[in-house]
Order: sequence, then C-alpha cells, then structure tokens
Amino acid sequence: MIGSVQRALRLLEAAGSHSGGAPAKQLAREAGLPLPTAYHLLRTLTHEGYLRRECGVFVLGDAAGRLARAGLQQKRRSMILDSLAHFRDAVGAPVYFAVYREGEIEVVGVSDTPGSPACEEWADFRATGYAHAIGQCLLGQLDEGARKDYYDRHPVEAITPYTVRDLRSLEKRIEALGRMQPVIERQEYALGTVCAAIPITAGDAAATMAISLPLHQEDRLLYVVDRLRSEVGALLSTLSFSISI
Repeated sequence: MIGSVQRALRLLEAAGSHSGGAPAKQLAREAGLPLPTAYHLLRTLTHEGYLRRECGVFVLGDAAGRLARAGLQQKRRSMILDSLAHFRDAVGAPVYFAVYREGEIEVVGVSDTPGSPACEEWADFRATGYAHAIGQCLLGQLDEGARKDYYDRHPVEAITPYTVRDLRSLEKRIEALGRMQPVIERQEYALGTVCAAIPITAGDAAATMAISLPLHQEDRLLYVVDRLRSEVGALLSTLSFSISI
C-alpha cells in the first residue's frame, strides 16, 4: 500500500463529511494525521482540484465532484446491464435499451448470449433510426418538430430491400402507432433479422426496450414482445424501476 495515497484519501473522506467545510486542524485530527503532513497533502489536493479552500475551511472541489458523478454513472450503467440480463433470460432473446438524447439515438446497453447474439450494427445505428424498430419507436415518441430535426440530419433512404422507402411512408406508419403499441420491423435494418421495440418511461426522455430474433424464429416475435412487456411492467411497478439518463 502507498501510505501517502491512503492519507490523502482519509483527508478527502474527512472533508466530504462536512458540507460546510472544515479547517485543516480538524481534518488532520479526523484523519489521524500530524498537522504538517495534513497541510502538505491539503495543498496538493487543492492544487489538483480535489479540494477548494474558502474562508479558512476546505470543501470538496470540482475534481472530486467529477469522480463522484463518474462513479454514480458507472453504478447506474451496471444496474441497467443487470436489468437487461434479467430480461434477456426471461424472454430468451437479445434485449436492447436505447434513448433519444440531444437529437440522437443512443443504445445505452445490449444483453445477448453466444447462442442468441444481438443484431450486428453494420450501418450507423444513430443515423438509420427510420430503418430499425428502436429508432422508429423513439421517433414515435417525439413531436413533429423534433422528428423533422432528425430527418433533416439523417434523410430517409433504403438500406435493405425492405426498408421504408420515403419520409411520407415512414411518417404515416409512425402516426398510426398507438401510444404504447410495440413497433415491429422485419428485415428493414438487417437482412435475416426481425425486431420489435416497446416505449419505456425514463424520466422526461424518449426511451425504448427492444428484442431481435433471426428471421426463421419470426413466429416467436409476438410472444417474446408480450413477455418483455410483462417483465418490464412488473419491474416498473414492484421496484419503481427508473433509469437516470
């Protein structure tokens, strides 16, 4: 173990326990350090941005805040992946979670198995939202202005023989969707693959969970979608499942 690192961490922990900050002598005492050692480490931590001195007391700095946010984000991502693995095992198919963030489609997590692999991203998933179930489900949750902004940056064009051919046809399909109706797509993004997506409540953001199956298992699609909706609904109601974007 590196003693200086351990001592610096004790000081950070001590500073973090005081929302209004604490003077050097108090932090040294709480960390069990000689005052000269504490002063040396406090100066270093302040220089690196992990602490900030204000009116004679030390408070956590921006660098410490970034660490905390990164740790929280990692924890949330781990929770998302654990949930996706649960859904994957429950429905017997690859499961995807995606959101619409800052004008783009973002696949947050995917859970699959060697025996049931996820659909390979052969064309940029963000730019081809009109061609896959995830994108169509997300676009269907946006208002007309937000959808137009997306189409202006990512014009509709066929990427397989089954892709929707033009913007008018796509908008007609989206407008026909019910509020919580699943979106089903057959070989529009990837040949030999069928997909379905369901809208998910994730704060104020448009979000979706989806599954994919090989074409020869298309007869399972509706069953798997219903099972996914049931599993997601149970988790939402019993565990107050929410995903911070």
